[in-house]
Amino acid sequence: MDGDYVIGGVFSIHSYMDTVKHNYSTMPELLRCTGRINSEELHFSHAMIFAIEEINNSTKLLPGIRLGYQIHDSCASVPMAVKVAFQLTNGLDQVFYTSNNCSKSRMVMAVVGGSASTPSISMSRIIGPFNIPQVSHFATCACLSNKQQYPNFFRTIPSDQFQAEALAKLVKQFGWTWIGAVRSDSDYGNNGMASFLATAHKEGICVEYSESFNRYQPPSRIQRVADVIRRSTAMVIVAFVAFGDMRLLLEELSRELLPPRQWIGSEGWVTHLDVPRFPICRGAIGFGIPQSVIPGLRDFLLDLSPTKVATSPILTEFWEDVFNCRLEKSAVTEKRLCDGTEEIQKLRSPYTDTSQLRITNMVYKAIYAVAHAIHNAVCQETNSTTQCDKLSRMDSKQVLTQLKKVNISQNGYPVSFDANGDPVAAYELVNWQKSKSGSLEIVTVGYYDASLPVGQEFHINKNITWMDERMQVPVSVCSDSCPPGTHKVLQKGKPICCYDCIPCPEGEISNATDSPNCFLCPKEFWPNAERDTCFPKPVEFLSFSEVLGIMLAAFSIGGACLALTIAIVFFHHRTSPIVKANNSELSFLLLFSLTLCFLCSLTFIGAPSEWSCMLRHTAFGITFVLCISCVLGKTIVVLMAFKATLPGSNIMKWFGPLQQRLTVVSFTVIQVLICTIWLVVSPPFPMKNLITYKDRIILECALGSALGFWAVLGYIGLLAVFCFVLAVLARKLPDNFNEAKFITFSMLIFCAVWITFIPAYVSSPGKFTVAVEIFAILASSFGLILCIFAPKCFIILLKPEKNTKKHLMNKNQY
Repeated sequence: MDGDYVIGGVFSIHSYMDTVKHNYSTMPELLRCTGRINSEELHFSHAMIFAIEEINNSTKLLPGIRLGYQIHDSCASVPMAVKVAFQLTNGLDQVFYTSNNCSKSRMVMAVVGGSASTPSISMSRIIGPFNIPQVSHFATCACLSNKQQYPNFFRTIPSDQFQAEALAKLVKQFGWTWIGAVRSDSDYGNNGMASFLATAHKEGICVEYSESFNRYQPPSRIQRVADVIRRSTAMVIVAFVAFGDMRLLLEELSRELLPPRQWIGSEGWVTHLDVPRFPICRGAIGFGIPQSVIPGLRDFLLDLSPTKVATSPILTEFWEDVFNCRLEKSAVTEKRLCDGTEEIQKLRSPYTDTSQLRITNMVYKAIYAVAHAIHNAVCQETNSTTQCDKLSRMDSKQVLTQLKKVNISQNGYPVSFDANGDPVAAYELVNWQKSKSGSLEIVTVGYYDASLPVGQEFHINKNITWMDERMQVPVSVCSDSCPPGTHKVLQKGKPICCYDCIPCPEGEISNATDSPNCFLCPKEFWPNAERDTCFPKPVEFLSFSEVLGIMLAAFSIGGACLALTIAIVFFHHRTSPIVKANNSELSFLLLFSLTLCFLCSLTFIGAPSEWSCMLRHTAFGITFVLCISCVLGKTIVVLMAFKATLPGSNIMKWFGPLQQRLTVVSFTVIQVLICTIWLVVSPPFPMKNLITYKDRIILECALGSALGFWAVLGYIGLLAVFCFVLAVLARKLPDNFNEAKFITFSMLIFCAVWITFIPAYVSSPGKFTVAVEIFAILASSFGLILCIFAPKCFIILLKPEKNTKKHLMNKNQY
């Protein structure tokens, strides 16, 4: 249709183009479209006509100016799109919708179309240098947002960059980390899938396979893609495919039984009305352009009659195809002659369907955007009236400039473009569900609005029906989630979503699902059996409440009681010869020191404290030195007494009671000095031993200065060896009751105990170190008290007839 200003339109009214053979000897044939009419694209082209006629009838927009149009069929092919671009540029095209008029207008002011990304790219490169703006309703490739390459390109449909991000967030939303991917081998599919995969990778989503194909490739290619899908383990398939390609793939997959698969679709196919033909698409979800309502459009589309149809070759072809009849007699086909009973009002076809008007609204908005750009270029507002100059010598460059500024609301839908020529991205989340009648119907279950704040763009407000009419979200993972207490270890040669779940090492935990690694518990904590929580380590020390502590405490108290009992017996028989003969003063002092030795072992039981740590080692060291000093004094007394019996010997005057007391005090004072220096320089202190056992804490006394500890032990050992040597020298003295023999036995036991104590003390773990030390104290104390005092008590209590001076002096009898 001619007009003051002409708008070009490019739609894929046919799906294929005749293959042209070039033999380079004759003129090639003209490019021609072939195949069946695409009813949906015919619907879009008539929506463009409807919008232009609506504008021409408007008194507010372009008053007094009539818009014309040239609508071309690109056959969804690049060669035809290139040819159409040149025709629109030179204005010498024969219009499809009129049979007896040719456009007399000069070059078109703008072009609406095409219906796919690749043909639109070709068109933009041709008409771009002529500054002819192009507004596409269906070309979604993100590459077209590049204004350096496509400065004249605009679109009313969002860029695939937004859809790719939305699809990745959708996959992430439902926890799918293992997916398959198929795409159209075109700019639309390749660029869209590339954007999706880049975003999916950031979200931690892995792709088992990524296959491309298109309708122009051999059937074997589509068969191979179908086989890959059948063999795959991924339950979810993301399809960034144009419907023309998707239809062929679905047909191929329908030939054989396909394992259940959850389809995630791009807007290129997921809202197409032919999807219900394929049962395998039940439960498919994806993003579609929001639905809309265009008043009057349905009546306009249905305003067709055989007479009106006969004036247009395209409409004639459509009419004959959908009603399976011929408008004119023809010997070429056996179709019946149309008899006038055909009613388009009853026709169920994408051409007549106005229930959703998704892409149709994009065409509608594109026409109005161009009209407003022309309006802003040639019209002026004066005194609340609009004056338009249709004789203005306006060119397409002015329209291009004004198009960038368009910001309107048409029929309740915003129309504007950002710096890249893109609109604000908004999608509906759609789901193919089974209706009550048993057929598949598309249901809007959510939305995605890129203009909302980050994290709030995506929203689901209805229940989704999944594949095979399941109500539970399908699971699609390469490996099951690793529970807390384990961590992920990647499988060699596989994507990051394929991993093994390995239990955390000893002492480490993971408290989150799919933890990439484990972490150590704090020093004083230890993992539970599941290794998902750190608990405080149990504190261990030799306690009075446990069996071992009770037994050692009982022996300690029993030993002290035994020493006190013997002291009472000796005190009661202090005038008896056997008590007098064995130096009663040193004996009582020895019993007193042994009582302290038994009792000092109690300081080793219980939780260590600062005072108990200092007391246990110093008390033990001093009391044992006091004990050994008494034994040493008794040994010296025995030797001196024997030497005193020799004629002319006056040695006993040098080792009388005073000297004996001084000897015991001197030896003990030396140990007191050693302990004092130890406590002043580096005393023992309580500590938490975290090294011996990993899973528990040992409360123990650190030595402070190891030199001080071994000095105390060494001094005790030195006195014990010295006493042992003297006792050995006196063991064969010819007395009837030779105490030196028993001292020798006691020192032999004492030395044996403490010699074995050292390796046992060093190697015993935890609280058993303390138990070994207590055992050594008790064993050596019992050895002394039994060897030295048991024989005397035996005579005193059980053999009183031997407790006489005569018997003691008898050298031939015991």
